[in-house]
Amino acid sequence: MSVRATIEAKLTAALAPQSLEVIDNSGHHVGHAGAHPEGESHFKVVVVASAFDGKTRVARQRMVYEALAEEMAGRVHALELSTLTPEEAGA
Repeated sequence: MSVRATIEAKLTAALAPQSLEVIDNSGHHVGHAGAHPEGESHFKVVVVASAFDGKTRVARQRMVYEALAEEMAGRVHALELSTLTPEEAGA
């Protein structure tokens, strides 16, 4: 399974998102520190989930990082996160 697919599966299981977009931005970081030659090291993740209701931005990001702890300790070097409630996404 690709890293992108693993991220999608783990966030879907952990957060039951209404919307999830995972974009591999690794190509923009070729040659940078932390970039893996085989790619799949830098991602943009946009998550819309009711699980974020009443949570601060930091708490939401912690929820994502907890779900992806194994990937962050391994292949994934960087995540750009957008964590929204359904109400915020509709605004």
